[in-house]
Amino acid sequence: MSSSGHLTDQEYTRLLAFRTVLRQLLRWSERGAAEVGLTDTQHQLLLAIRGHSHPGGPSIGEVAGYLSARHHSVVQLIDRTEQLGLVTRKRGQGTDRRVVHLTLTEAGKETLALLSATHREELERLTPLIGALDDLPAVG
Repeated sequence: MSSSGHLTDQEYTRLLAFRTVLRQLLRWSERGAAEVGLTDTQHQLLLAIRGHSHPGGPSIGEVAGYLSARHHSVVQLIDRTEQLGLVTRKRGQGTDRRVVHLTLTEAGKETLALLSATHREELERLTPLIGALDDLPAVG
């Protein structure tokens, strides 16, 4: 940011370019999820479950954190996605059996793999565009 606290025209241009590419990626991702019968949030749910690094799958609370959503909203999302046969719930083992962990079914793994492959290709396509933003003056 310039010393007066105001952005320059070039800084606004950089912010516009970044937000435009980001929004285009998000819209593209939403269309990809819809093509396989999912909402964008269901796609994110599958990714949150698969991307969780601890064995046994994430808890509903952990998924709520990944999705920046409230617990009860995530439970409803899980209900709908479970009805599609993409996720399963498993009661925790050990001292706290109230904890529910989530795992992907084989169909969920296949659906996520399909979406992830196309997303990786799209990100590789967009990388030069995002890199080109470096040619603009830095903000700050």
